[in-house]
Amino acid sequence: MNMDNNDILIRLRYALDIKNTEMVEIFKLGGIDLTKEEVLKVLTKSKDTDDYDDDYDIGEDEDHIPCDDDMYESFLNGFITFKRGKQEPKPGQPERPELSYEHANNLLLKKVKIALTLTSEDIIEILEDAGVIITKGELSALLRREGHKNYKICGDRYARNFLKGLAIRYRD
Repeated sequence: MNMDNNDILIRLRYALDIKNTEMVEIFKLGGIDLTKEEVLKVLTKSKDTDDYDDDYDIGEDEDHIPCDDDMYESFLNGFITFKRGKQEPKPGQPERPELSYEHANNLLLKKVKIALTLTSEDIIEILEDAGVIITKGELSALLRREGHKNYKICGDRYARNFLKGLAIRYRD
C-alpha cells in the first residue's frame, strides 16, 4: 500500500509530536488557512488506507480531507518557517517559494532536512535507527533536484523508515 500525503503528515506529526494548534500554524505559515477541525480531518486516514501501525493516533472519518500536492508542499514550506523563522525574500524572489511538484517522499526528506537542520549524516543515522542502511551516494540521489541525471525517486520504504527513525530520535 502506497503512502499518500495524508499518511505522511500523520506520521510526521506523530514522529515530531506536533500539537494540533502547531499544525494549524504550520499550514498558515505555508499559506493554507485551515481551522483546527479541518486539520483534524486532514489527519485522518482515508477509507482505503489499511497499513497503519497501532502507534498512530488517528481516526477514520467520512469527512476526511485529502491532502493534495499543493497543500502538502505548502505544509512542508510552513514547517521550515515554523522551525527556522521567517526569511525575508531576496529582491526579485516571490513572497512564498514556488511549488516544485516533486515526488512527495523526496520533498519530505529535503524539507524536513532543512527544517530540522539535519546533515546527510544525520539522515543516514536516522534511517539506521529504523534498521535501514543507505549510502551517502544513494541519499545524495534522493536529495537531488528532479531532472538531474543522478536523481532517484524516494520509495515509500525510505520515507516510512525515515519517519520511523524521526520518531525514535524525537519521541524517545
